[in-house]
Amino acid sequence: MKKNVAILSGGYSREFDVSIQSGDVIYENIDRNKYSPFKIVIKKDSWLYHSSDGEKIAVNKEDFSIKIGKKRINFDVIIIMIHGSPGEDGILQSYFDLLDIPYTGCDSYTSSLTFNKRDCISVLNKYNIPTAKSVHVNSSDIIEPTQIIDELGLPCFVKANKSGSSFGVFKVHSVSELSSAVKKAFEFDNEILIESFLEGTEVSVGVMKYKNETVVFGITELISENDFFDYDAKYHGQSQEITPANISTVQRKNVSEIAVKIYNKLGIKGISRSEFIFVDQTPHFLELNSIPGMTNESIFPKQAKNIGISIKEIIDELIEQTLI
Repeated sequence: MKKNVAILSGGYSREFDVSIQSGDVIYENIDRNKYSPFKIVIKKDSWLYHSSDGEKIAVNKEDFSIKIGKKRINFDVIIIMIHGSPGEDGILQSYFDLLDIPYTGCDSYTSSLTFNKRDCISVLNKYNIPTAKSVHVNSSDIIEPTQIIDELGLPCFVKANKSGSSFGVFKVHSVSELSSAVKKAFEFDNEILIESFLEGTEVSVGVMKYKNETVVFGITELISENDFFDYDAKYHGQSQEITPANISTVQRKNVSEIAVKIYNKLGIKGISRSEFIFVDQTPHFLELNSIPGMTNESIFPKQAKNIGISIKEIIDELIEQTLI
């Protein structure tokens, strides 16, 4: 008997449109011989099932079921494709834990940890994972731009602490620019990180537990046409993404080992994508995406294709792992 699979996309963040695209790719590629897929779009004011003929039906939040005609549909597994809140920060994971419905990807704690840049870096520092120098700032704090620049140097980055797709990220080239960048970043989150600039090759490493092994799917070199790898570089073609990356054998070995170490030490489940910048031969961790994009322009699907693994096979593996 086919399993009922709910594919969740949308969410509450500015990554809504990217999430919808990711969900659509999953919906289009899922094996319909094994699974009956249901597309569900999550918004703050509505949770709706979108049928193939355009009908929209409200989800019963008490048990996460839908009613089509006289038939009540319950779900065997949830595929969470929401980038940002409430899919990537542990909120939906906690909800499904309460309902005892299996879902793909990380549990609520790990999702919350990896979505919080400051907390994730703090944990990884305990495992001797190299990172940039950083200063954490709350919206209630009074900052001293000169003091921060003296500590971190120029240029530096101001980043919303809990945000993705490079929303709320600003590169600062002078002391006079810092206060403005901080103000803009606070529009995305009430906590920010100010990080030192790392000069070197930037790479994105896809990792997934596949056939009972933690597998590096690919190492992609990121070359932005802009000042850094921002939203337009990621989604509007303003970058070069080279897979496999043009890095040395030593660099490849080092970043693969660190990416797998991070995956295992943090207890990541499902798909992940980690960003690093090389300083000489040493990869420095930037951030981890526990629900990376699965659009046609996204890095992880391209990495999988490069090693001969289809999106359909990835979906199969995610569901099978979840239902074990």
